[in-house]
Amino acid sequence: MARGTIRYWAAAKDAAGVAEEPFEAATLAELMANVTAGRDRLSQVIRRSSFLVDGNPVGKRAHDTIVFADGTTVEVLPPFAGG
Repeated sequence: MARGTIRYWAAAKDAAGVAEEPFEAATLAELMANVTAGRDRLSQVIRRSSFLVDGNPVGKRAHDTIVFADGTTVEVLPPFAGG
């Protein structure tokens, strides 16, 4: 189990009600399950979001294959509007 920080941007920040929070999770899949439990609005935003783990894009990799180390930072990036 790793400890780290999850940062929310734009609509994810609004849905979470905070800009960032600490976490304990072994994988990105576990983290997403933990942070969305009981937070329906955040769950909806996260389903459409992309993620950076320590600055590296997750892309289409399965979230259960993204394993964390202590000190990991996860960025939640919802789709941005504009041009």
